[in-house]
Amino acid sequence: MRIIHHGAVNGVTGSCHQLDINPNSSILIDCGLFQGAETEGKTSVEQLEITFDITHITALIVTHCHIDHVGRIPYLLAAGFNKPIYATTATAALLPLVIEDALKVGVTRNKRLIDLYIKRLKVLLQPIDYKQWFNLEVNHIEVDTGSNTETKNNSIGYQRAKARFNVAGHILGSAYVEIELSHPLPAVKPTQTQLQNKSDTAPIDKDNSHLVVFSGDLGASDTPLLLSPQSPKRADTLVIESTYGDKNHHNRKHRADSLRRIIEKAVSDNGVLLIPAFSIGRTQELLYELEKIIFEQQQNPMWQSIDVIVDSPMAANFTEKYIQYKSLWDKEAKAVLKQQRHPLDFSQLYTIDSHQDHLAVINYLASRKKPAVVIAASGMCTGGRIVNYLQRFLAEPTTDILFVGYQAQGSAGRDIQTYGPKGGYVYIDGERIDIKAGVHTISGYSAHADQQDLINFVEGIQNKPKHIRIVHGDTSAKAKLAEVYQRLLPNVAIEIGTN
Repeated sequence: MRIIHHGAVNGVTGSCHQLDINPNSSILIDCGLFQGAETEGKTSVEQLEITFDITHITALIVTHCHIDHVGRIPYLLAAGFNKPIYATTATAALLPLVIEDALKVGVTRNKRLIDLYIKRLKVLLQPIDYKQWFNLEVNHIEVDTGSNTETKNNSIGYQRAKARFNVAGHILGSAYVEIELSHPLPAVKPTQTQLQNKSDTAPIDKDNSHLVVFSGDLGASDTPLLLSPQSPKRADTLVIESTYGDKNHHNRKHRADSLRRIIEKAVSDNGVLLIPAFSIGRTQELLYELEKIIFEQQQNPMWQSIDVIVDSPMAANFTEKYIQYKSLWDKEAKAVLKQQRHPLDFSQLYTIDSHQDHLAVINYLASRKKPAVVIAASGMCTGGRIVNYLQRFLAEPTTDILFVGYQAQGSAGRDIQTYGPKGGYVYIDGERIDIKAGVHTISGYSAHADQQDLINFVEGIQNKPKHIRIVHGDTSAKAKLAEVYQRLLPNVAIEIGTN
């Protein structure tokens, strides 16, 4: 068994991990897009192309449908990949929307070509419910059944593989994945019938199996719309993210109070508050919190006058999916529904669809004297409709910008976050813009687990890993998390993933 990383080791984007089961069989876990500093020095083609051999890859497993985990799937298909793509039921519903948008933004506006990609994606896509084991195709190899069979089996890899999804609590449908690798019993040469049969007809050698867990992106604890992740009972090898491996978030009450105070300050001069947020997950959580504040501030005229504008057709589509899959919400959110409140669809919420309406809203906000909160993608200000808002409003003192998620190195969001409070400037689409807007950050709204969550996840595993590999984080975050894990688990092999 071997794990190779094709992304998310030099930063937090481009997640793509290859699990080699045996010399003839490998599984891909995610196939994401690179963003920010990780694209420097690369042409657009180099950022997207599949540079690794896919000959022996028998499946793609998708942990969730953020673009940094799925954005290279069209290029995987273009490279000839025609094997199953496994995802949770909710992720499978969201994924075609994400890929269609990615194709429109980064590849082509040709509807016929986009439709062909989406049609092919849907043919390969296999929705799987949480906690349901599913078999993975393994290209079998001949097994020498002479003496010392265990040693020979291990030297050539595993013969069986199955996987299942568990709640990750990051966004709707997100999962971490358990992959169990094993050998069949009895230890005799398999018959041709057994080789051709994909089902688990032969007993499994439990003493000679290996359980690999890929965390995907784990969610923060106490996220109102999603269940919190529960640790697996066992993990022999754990590949875990480290986005906030060196930081802890504010608790939920603190972040909600901070959100209310920032908005009240930002709109006190009838200005605009811009919130860059990814269309899936962060936008819906913000809407949930905003509805809650507006409900609690019913006697406050200022709060009743604020327009909440979601300028993103994608976010609107995903919000509909969140409502469709409300069975996956946690108990608190379900209780809100029972009160006849609609946390993702309230009276002060306006959704902007067409590009023409988007431009009209910018002009309207620039000419009026009424407070507004605008949520628009992308979350790192690397593209999307938020860019037009920044170009128009970032140089105005009555504007505020609030970051509620991680800003990758090299992104416009990181530059604004870093230099804005110092009275600096940022380049957007080649244009220098002096930052006169107020700049705020609330880390507590990150959809990622913080350091304590990542510690709790590992401590909650009953049968501890023999090996932990840390990926998906900046250098300092990975190093700090490795240090903490090594202190807590001195007998576990801890390493930082590399290309």
